[in-house]
Formats: sequence, structure tokens, C-alpha cells
Amino acid sequence: MRDKERGLFFDAGGTESAAVPAALKVTPLAARRFMRRALLLDAPAPDVGAALTHHGYVQIDPINVCGRMHDLILRNRVAGYREGDLMRHVHGDGAPLPAAARRAFEHHLPSTGVLTVFTPDAWPHLLAAMRARTRRHGAWSGKLTARERELEPRILAALAERGPLNSDALNDGRRARAVWGAATLVKSAMQKLFFHGRLLIAQRDGSRRLYDLPERVLPAAVLASREPSSAETARWEALLKLRQRRLVLLKKAELALVADRVLAVQLPGGPTLHCLREDVPLFDAPAPADRDSPRLLAPLDPLIYDRRVTQQVWDFDYTWEVYTPPAKRVRGYYALPILAGAELVGHVDPKADRPQRRLRVVTRSVRRGYRVSGAVRDLAGFLGLKV
Repeated sequence: MRDKERGLFFDAGGTESAAVPAALKVTPLAARRFMRRALLLDAPAPDVGAALTHHGYVQIDPINVCGRMHDLILRNRVAGYREGDLMRHVHGDGAPLPAAARRAFEHHLPSTGVLTVFTPDAWPHLLAAMRARTRRHGAWSGKLTARERELEPRILAALAERGPLNSDALNDGRRARAVWGAATLVKSAMQKLFFHGRLLIAQRDGSRRLYDLPERVLPAAVLASREPSSAETARWEALLKLRQRRLVLLKKAELALVADRVLAVQLPGGPTLHCLREDVPLFDAPAPADRDSPRLLAPLDPLIYDRRVTQQVWDFDYTWEVYTPPAKRVRGYYALPILAGAELVGHVDPKADRPQRRLRVVTRSVRRGYRVSGAVRDLAGFLGLKV
């Protein structure tokens, strides 16, 4: 059964009016429109909390070339979003939020080193990964060294007495070995204790972390939550991936965990993708203007996060080149993809000159027929700069 206007058709036995079909075949155009809607790019969330609930988490990155990653992600998804609103949502504006008032917290995705902002319900699903880190070797997140173990009681006692502290407040002059070059031993120990769930980030001074004890950062009911089984957490991770990106490639093991919650989506000539069944009605929504005003996406925006899906759905090859050697860069250090309607039409590599209060474009590559000066001005205005 085919719907030419929406560019999709169902497999044998599926009907548009019955229950969600077993599989759905779509054109690239239909998939692109779906992703825009499902990723809050057509109708932004009313506030940061709603966007977090929708996506499950927002990735954090400290690099600030033309705004921080999380702010660049959310400015396209939250109505009236201002630079820094995510951190104000997590930690308050000024003094740290009391634990009972916390609506979000910072921690790492269980199977990666990616730092994110989660909603509190994620906490119990992180516990097993925290314990596992205490048992394995690793200079960044693994078990404490003998010297770090000696520091642990002092760190915990100081936090209990004094509240949120940066590692500089406890620095005794000793250096860590085999991590971050000149990192102090205190910083290394506090970082590991954070990875292990013994400390949490209670506040930030710019990008600098102030740690505190978990009971002063998260509500008591959250810390007392039942720890889920490994199977429950694996299912939660698979669903989190779907909530974050909305149209994804699932591994066989992931699909087995969430088969009751997903629908197979097939594009011509590509591997099978999956979306949440609850998102399927978004394929039916009216199409927006496909050549709307171009906007600049974050380098790790959920729309383009998986390079394989971006290539398959959008016919767009993009790699974030911030860690690519300069001689091998194709787009630029912090190039932002350009979304225009149902097309990705190039990239702009901007750099904020804060002392001069200017946003400068280092390089750009834009498909003929599209103008991005408005999108650059919008980003500059968001950052409080001029072009």
C-alpha cells in the first residue's frame, strides 16, 4: 500500500488505519521530514526540561569555538533558548541547587566516556558501569591508584565539611602519573571518584567542575532507587539511543531488547533503520517548506550524529574534524552543517572573536542557490556578537 504524497508505503498486510504496521518503506525525503519533526527541529520544546525528557540526554563538550556543543544543540530545539541555559537548568544560577530541587545531573553514558546531562531517572541505570570502573585499570576512569586511595578520605571529609569544591582547593602539589600531562593527583582522584559515582558535579565555574557528595546533588529518592537488572539497563540504553536520534541503526542484540517498541524503516538500497512506534504518526504530519531559512547545526547534533545514517538518509558526508590533524581537514576545525528544509546543503566554519565581539567565518561551502548569511547572523546574535 503506497502513499505517494508522503513518500512512504507499508509492507504486505500493513494498513494505514490499523495498528502500527510491521515494517515501513519510505523515500529519503519522507525520512528527512520525519527526522526534522521527531528531533524537535520543526516544533521546538517549550523549555530545557521538556527537550531533555524527549531526547533522554544532551551531550556536553567543553570546546568553545562558536558556542559550546550542548548550547548549539539546544538553541535549535528549545523556544527562547539562551547560551548557558542547560547548565542553569542543571546547577542553578549562582548558588548550587539543593538536592531536592535537582531536575538533571551530569554523568557519562555507561559504555562510553561521553559526558552528558541526564534526567534523574537515569541514575540507577548507571550504577553497574560505575562499579565496573572501580575494578579495571585506567588512568582516566579506572580504579584508584595507591596514592589516590590515600587521598580519598581527605577528599570526602573536606566535601562533607565545606561543600562543593574544585580540585584546586585541595591541591597538595603532587602530580598524577600517566594522565593529562600536568594534572594534579587530587584532580585525578576526584575525576575517578566522579566516574565511580562517589562524587557528582554540583556546580560549574565556567567549564571548571565543583564536586560534592551525591546526597547533596541528587534527591534521596533517586539515590535510593532499585538498581535494575543488566537486561533492564541494556534495554534502557537501546531505547535511549532511539530517543536521542529517533531514526537509528540497531544492532541485532539491541533490536532483540526493544522489538516491542520499534518499527522497521526501510529506505531504497540501504540497511534497515528503526524508529520508536510512538513516533510513527510523525510520518503523517504536513510537510514544512523544504527550502526554509537555513540554520546551522551543532557538529554532534542528533540529526547527523551517526555518519552512516546521515549518508543514507541525507546523502551528506560529514565528519567533525576538531580532532583531525590540520593538514587532513576538509571542512574546518569546527564546521557547522547547514540544514535547509529537507536538505543538508553545506557547512560553515565560524569562530567567535570574543574580545572584538565578532563572529568570523573561517571557511564556508554552500550549495548553489542557498544563502547562509542569515543563519550566521542568527548564531552571532545568540552568542551576543556581531558579524
